[in-house]
Amino acid sequence: MEKIRVLFLGTGNAIPTKKRNHTAILLSYKNENILVDCGEGTQRQFNIAGISPTKLTRVLITHWHGDHILGIPGLLQTLWMLNYNKTLKIYGPIGTKNFFSLISSLIKVRINFELIEIENDKIDCGDFDIETLLLEHEIPSNGYSFLLKDKRRLDKDKLKKFKLPNSPLLGKLQKGCDIVFNGKKIKAKDVSFIEKGKKITFVLDTAKNENAVKLAKNSDILICESTFSDEEKEIAEEYKHLTAKQAAEIAKKSNVKKLILTHLSQRYEHNSEIILKEAKKIFKNTIIAEDFENFEL
Repeated sequence: MEKIRVLFLGTGNAIPTKKRNHTAILLSYKNENILVDCGEGTQRQFNIAGISPTKLTRVLITHWHGDHILGIPGLLQTLWMLNYNKTLKIYGPIGTKNFFSLISSLIKVRINFELIEIENDKIDCGDFDIETLLLEHEIPSNGYSFLLKDKRRLDKDKLKKFKLPNSPLLGKLQKGCDIVFNGKKIKAKDVSFIEKGKKITFVLDTAKNENAVKLAKNSDILICESTFSDEEKEIAEEYKHLTAKQAAEIAKKSNVKKLILTHLSQRYEHNSEIILKEAKKIFKNTIIAEDFENFEL
């Protein structure tokens, strides 16, 4: 199975710090490069990471607060100047088309793009789906899951005894269809196996809610905001954000394998261990993402 790669281009909150830029996460799979949010300075983060933004195929916008979208105008201008020749698909919550028209009034968008407003949807993208559920924030805010579908793989060792030629018969077996070769029936289930898919979920700005649990259910990786510690839970509730404890509770309840915390407040610039320890008490397999950190699945 092809690897899924996740690169954190920005892991900070509303105010960037020396260590953490505004939120932006790049998921790469085969020829797909999907950017989740685009905070101010994201195009520079691409440059530092040594990745051309022209590789982008899709952008998933969680919500239209500045620290998640102010990098979009600059990114679009850079793509045009780099002769971007694809159609960039931009997904976002209800209202995305209106917000994007404001950007278009500020700059002349000279690349091909497609705007898709989604809410509580699942989009079939071939061998993967993009699923979204509406979360609970001050404005409409989507959570997203990248779901790599299960695949039927042929077992080459089991196929050898049948001496099948390289022909459309193999394709039928891979689709799960039984075939007849040299007068003998070959059952697909006897010469193939199911390779389980993978799931990565992004839960950014939100208060704790059941949709976050539902979306993250059985994820291999949950990437979740952790803006505050439990000591600031009243502030978190006021601004509809998560504490580290709440993020860990979502991970535990949704049966994920790994929790990666991001979107840390600048107040934890020099003591992020507070956040990590709080989460680990509830969900042991937790780490905090750093800018330019890579993960593979």
